Amino acid sequence: MPLDGFVISAIKDELADKIMNAKIEKIHQPESDEIIIQLRNNREGYKLLLSSNSSFPRIHLTKIKKENPLTAPTFCMLLRKHLQSGRIVDIIQPDFERIIKLKIQSYDELNDLTTKYLIIELMGKHSNIILVNEEDNRVLDSIKRITPDLSRVRQVLPGIDYKSPPSQNKANPLDSVSLNAFKEILANKSSAPLYKALYMSFTGISPLLAREVCSRSNIDSETPVFALSLDNMTNLFNSFLLITKIVKGKNYSPSIYVNNKLNKFVDFSFTSIEHMKYYDEIKISSVSEMLEFYYKERDLRERIKQKSGDFKKNISTKLDRLHQKIYNLNKDLDKAEKAEKYKIKGDLLTANLHLIKERATVISVVNYYDPEQALIDIQLSPRLSPSKNAQKYYKQYNKFKTAKIEVKKQVEKTYGEIEYLDQILISVESSVDSHDLDEIRQELIETGYLKKKFSKKKIKIQKKSNYLKYLSSDGYEILVGKNNIQNDKITFKIATKLDLWFHIKNMPGSHVVLRIGDGSYSDQTLIEAASLAAYFSKAKNATKVSVDYTKRKNVKKQSGAKPGMVIYETYNTILVDGYMPSVKVL
Repeated sequence: MPLDGFVISAIKDELADKIMNAKIEKIHQPESDEIIIQLRNNREGYKLLLSSNSSFPRIHLTKIKKENPLTAPTFCMLLRKHLQSGRIVDIIQPDFERIIKLKIQSYDELNDLTTKYLIIELMGKHSNIILVNEEDNRVLDSIKRITPDLSRVRQVLPGIDYKSPPSQNKANPLDSVSLNAFKEILANKSSAPLYKALYMSFTGISPLLAREVCSRSNIDSETPVFALSLDNMTNLFNSFLLITKIVKGKNYSPSIYVNNKLNKFVDFSFTSIEHMKYYDEIKISSVSEMLEFYYKERDLRERIKQKSGDFKKNISTKLDRLHQKIYNLNKDLDKAEKAEKYKIKGDLLTANLHLIKERATVISVVNYYDPEQALIDIQLSPRLSPSKNAQKYYKQYNKFKTAKIEVKKQVEKTYGEIEYLDQILISVESSVDSHDLDEIRQELIETGYLKKKFSKKKIKIQKKSNYLKYLSSDGYEILVGKNNIQNDKITFKIATKLDLWFHIKNMPGSHVVLRIGDGSYSDQTLIEAASLAAYFSKAKNATKVSVDYTKRKNVKKQSGAKPGMVIYETYNTILVDGYMPSVKVL
């Protein structure tokens, strides 16, 4: 679910408990839409993350470590100028909206105490982080500048007055309200399904929470408002009050709901959601931990998607061309398959040279290669002698015969390139940080698929990425390569000859090594390693996936082969599901 007013209220209360009066020590901007503030409060350090990412906007305490750019962005420098060494003196959620204002006091260059608001608006694609001067309510700057070209309704630019996002004229659910007032509010949406009427009438209620209020009232969420009886409305009102009571009493119980079969997070909330009982519930100790746990992988996927967009597009374009090349080569191969016909015509002309008349353009002869001995018409060039006409057909035969061999080589080479680039795309999907992408980008440069970008600026040397490690049920280590460089490393530098090597059958995927040496292993461990090979492949989350496995000594790398490309002949095959197995991460 997107952050609603109830979750934001929960995070506001948690921040008030942890960082009220905290001193701002450092400010960083690791992403173009993200700020991390290092704080110190009661001798304890905290990191506060503010993200205006269009897909996953949020604010919470974090433990994630991110690399910062060598040169701080302009907005980050502005925040350092105005907020560094300042203190957070208030945390506000205006009108229960999806907005949090951090009120910060700091001393300026003249040693005068000043007050600023660092405002984060958590509103999907309209999310923003804005620094506002309290004295005159002027915008100092924002992480996303909103010009008149982007919005005629509301601009966010340095020097203009800060205006709150347009009100949607919804009621505040925390305001005291009677049953009759509650009925009147919903009556404005009398024909709408009940859950829609709830979130369209009250600020900060998400569709998930609206369905939960209906569920706790034992009313179908799709029931139109006008169809509710008095008892229905009373039950609904009481359930609504119970939900708001959780916020008023600050009795939060953060929960995440998971589809374990798909290894996928389904939703989260500030309290237990009864109608999500068909999913597994994970209780989290704090709202910040819940948000970090839920968004960490999703945000990472989005960042990787953005950062890999250029070379993924490049690869996709090359793959389209390679598939077109295969189509054209197959057409050439069809032509080359007709080579034998030219030899037959050459043989028939040679056998019938005495029958060819001068300047003839065609001759009909008996086709001795045809079981029925039928006549065949052979086209002739009137400018050539009978023997040269025969030689002409032999030359065409030899030309197509040679072409057939060459075309088959080109087809094999092109399919090899397609397999390699498909593997690169799988490697991008398996990437877990920017270092993985750096390795893939470097590999593409070295193999000639990407051009090296030259820059006068000094490039920071990034640390090397590493392969994934898991522990099987029997306690054996399982290694998974996230890209071709890592695939080669675990297969040929780390694995021993007796270790088991796994790869999805006839599809791009990661190399997987089960480090057993000469030890014994259970069927469960075999299935776990094979499942990892299926999960980190093009068949991720598929059922009944064929995975090949063999001793590492049977895996060979041909001379001149691209990174990650191997051959193996002796192997067994096992059928598994392509879901993430229950193995321990090392």
